Amino acid sequence: MTGIAETLRGIVGPGGVLETREDCAGYEGDLTKLAGGKVACVVRPRTVAEVATVLAACSATEDIAVIPRGGGTGLAGGATPAVDRINVILSLERMRAVRSVDPLGNVMIVEAGCSLHDARAAAAAEGRLLGLDHGGLSSQIGGNLATNAGGNNVLRYGMAREQVLGLEVVLADGRVVSQLSPLRKNNAGYDLKHIFLGAEGTLGVITAATLRLRPAPQKRITACIGLPSLDAVLAMFGRTQTALGEAVSAFEVMSRASLELYFAHVGKCREPFDTITPWVVLLEADSASHHFDLDGAGEALIAGAMEEELIVDGTIAANETQRLSLWGLREGIPNAMIETAAGLKSDTAVPIAAIATFDAQARRAVEAVVSGCVPVPFGHVGDGNIHFNVLPPPDMSDEAFRAQWPALARAIEDVALALGGTVSAEHGIGLLKRDALRRMRSAAELDVMRSVKQALDPRDLLNPGKIL
Repeated sequence: MTGIAETLRGIVGPGGVLETREDCAGYEGDLTKLAGGKVACVVRPRTVAEVATVLAACSATEDIAVIPRGGGTGLAGGATPAVDRINVILSLERMRAVRSVDPLGNVMIVEAGCSLHDARAAAAAEGRLLGLDHGGLSSQIGGNLATNAGGNNVLRYGMAREQVLGLEVVLADGRVVSQLSPLRKNNAGYDLKHIFLGAEGTLGVITAATLRLRPAPQKRITACIGLPSLDAVLAMFGRTQTALGEAVSAFEVMSRASLELYFAHVGKCREPFDTITPWVVLLEADSASHHFDLDGAGEALIAGAMEEELIVDGTIAANETQRLSLWGLREGIPNAMIETAAGLKSDTAVPIAAIATFDAQARRAVEAVVSGCVPVPFGHVGDGNIHFNVLPPPDMSDEAFRAQWPALARAIEDVALALGGTVSAEHGIGLLKRDALRRMRSAAELDVMRSVKQALDPRDLLNPGKIL
């Protein structure tokens, strides 16, 4: 173990390798806190050339596994060290430069260790918008692309994959594949970037990306509304799309239980409006043009829905402070879930029209496993991604409830799959959902995945045991 650390120190310099137990501890996994294998060291290269030399050296060393690591905010165990190998954690945290921003071409090139927050800020400084946006702003661009992250704006801008025009990737043997060209039209052979996007570091290490930008919004409307049922939520979603068209950027739903979890977590109640409703929706629309009367369209939508009693109550943010306060409710829910040790976290998606059916059937399914458990669903209506999380009954210990996690997760996943959904909408497969993936993908699809892995990483050096 000391030998590989010394070899890598010769590549990246004395400050680029962490070796003590205390220094490595903060790099050993992600938010799932799954137990992993032995860690020889953490290597922190500064350049793509150093990454290439590091991987070449590790590839030539027996029994070493390389675990690419971003910001450590994953929720599927994708950054967990391999149990049966000696692990080198490859952190991209020192490769965080914004190499360029081109507001005319609407592109930016950023290194993998750049945080999502910093990438969005660099785009905003040039009057541009990076469409990827979610609560994990400390996450790194490389990790976002390796997991094909989702978030709040998928409805309008798509997943992380849709933001990418080109990639710079280092293969397991140290070869560099650089396709950072900002061209939107390029039919010169296979488009290799899609192999690595969503591959969770199992096929190559993303070191930089060319990302698509858009003109920054000049007008925005943010509304928070209360509704009596999920059927009403879906009806309101349809009306919102008709009224606001492609300007709709977010349509987030929160159950009463999810809001109460957040209120309990922060120790105070911050209801968005007077009436207590079973479901609350946060909707947002924006436009890069001053000529679109977004305020008028949004206000007419809300007023009409209230007159017809489709929605019960609501509020429209009058300024940015109020807007951020409303978003604080939505973003506070997953944070509260992450810090609730016994809470089961789920990442399913179903066709939008099936959301209400999914919620009803999933409630029955988890109740059959643990009587009295508390479903805490919330999520992204616009792409069908409902996080059907579950809390223990008040009289059940955390330990006893955690023992039921596998059965509860299986019950939720069965409902989602039966409705034509997925077991992983935006968090990846990692370690936690490998078994579920085998139930979702055909034998032929899994064989193709294994063939790609074998072709690009025959020694199983990169992030072994993840996905497959």
